[in-house]
Amino acid sequence: MLFNSIAFLLFFPAVCLIYFLIPVHQMRIRNLFLLCASYYFYMNWEPVYALLLLSSTLVTYLAALGIESYARWKKTCLVGSIVVNISILFLFKYYNFLAGSIESLLTSCGLGIDIPKFSLLLPVGISFYIFQALGYSIDVYRGTTRVERDLATYALFVSFFPQLVAGPIERSNNLLPQFKAEHRFDYERVMEGLRMMLWGYFLKLALADRCGLIVDMVFNNVGSHNGGSYLMASVLFPFQIYGDFAGYSLIAIGAAKILGFQLMENFHRPYFAASIGEFWHRWHISLSTWFKDYVYIPLGGNRRGQARTYFNLFITFVVSGIWHGANWTFLCWGTLHGLFLCIEKALGIGRKKYSGWRKVGRIIVTFSLVSFAWILFRANSLSDAATIITGIFTRFDAPKREFANWFGIMIALGIMLYKELGEELGWKINPAESKSWTVRHLYIVLMIAYILLFGVLGGDQFIYFQF
Repeated sequence: MLFNSIAFLLFFPAVCLIYFLIPVHQMRIRNLFLLCASYYFYMNWEPVYALLLLSSTLVTYLAALGIESYARWKKTCLVGSIVVNISILFLFKYYNFLAGSIESLLTSCGLGIDIPKFSLLLPVGISFYIFQALGYSIDVYRGTTRVERDLATYALFVSFFPQLVAGPIERSNNLLPQFKAEHRFDYERVMEGLRMMLWGYFLKLALADRCGLIVDMVFNNVGSHNGGSYLMASVLFPFQIYGDFAGYSLIAIGAAKILGFQLMENFHRPYFAASIGEFWHRWHISLSTWFKDYVYIPLGGNRRGQARTYFNLFITFVVSGIWHGANWTFLCWGTLHGLFLCIEKALGIGRKKYSGWRKVGRIIVTFSLVSFAWILFRANSLSDAATIITGIFTRFDAPKREFANWFGIMIALGIMLYKELGEELGWKINPAESKSWTVRHLYIVLMIAYILLFGVLGGDQFIYFQF
């Protein structure tokens, strides 16, 4: 069930209504209802894949009980949880890619060996809920979170529908206790959640999907375009993926807030970052902090000397690239960001503070580097990426004339930049947070009208659903 679908616009109000009609002290009944609603939400894609969600839930739940109850076997329980979950992820996400790569390598060596492959659809959101469940197992092993003995409550933690399929990847210490708290209907909180959802829908439908009309036209048909088109699509894709993913996160956070739950911030104006390191403190925060806590620090972090720090940083971003998908383009994208960060660290750029025009210059440089890397992320293959990059620097043609989408894109970009620049500079200009009841509610009406009039309705699913 997509957030930008009629089905969700009927589903979510019904869930809210029933949830708040259940007496507030009946928390177990409320949680069971949310659990059923979450599984219904997930099963709208492919019902059978709910068994994978349930399997990951049961494995990590039992592993955590084993870690607490059997001190001698706690490491075995954790390793078992990690192996089972990563094996599920590998089978559905990486096996066919790895088998095909090995097959191609053997063929090039003169060994025509066919490796069996499986016709499996990638379960939506599998990387997100597996990482969330694994984070819980690791935290229990480390002793930083308590074991949740109630299976229904834990199952809801893994499957909570607002953030199930594309995050934020929540930590057990934040979300689990909230399922044991009383959540009463609060008008102002509900309106705040609604305003967040509306801004998320604006980013998705009015910005991301409108940019996507051009980006997809170019990246999905590279041979038919020129250097100007490549450059234009490469400049627009950063805004497409930001509007798409930040939009999803805001809809998720806003929906959870309406129900009374507080999810972590996932994006913090990333394109105002003055370095690649700062960019990763602002972009997909829940994932970047997950990799920091569960990959970078266990590798040794910065505690084992400078050379090992660079190695740990580089490997963490290579793994991040692989997490994003079974394609060499993602591996190269992660590798490139790893190199960027190592170079920044060696030059001491991340430690410097900038202001004024120097900061503006650093923001432009950072955005340019991030946008260059996004070409690898979006391209369908390395050969397509090479064609686009080469074309940008060698074929100085004007973009093709069939792109008649500029007005809507520029208006949406202007609105987004006005809001985020104001927040970055601390301007008190956001009508959504006005002290005036009239202004706040007029903002909601105008946002709904703009989205309906200028948004790309009935568009594609969210980009990060494929991960």
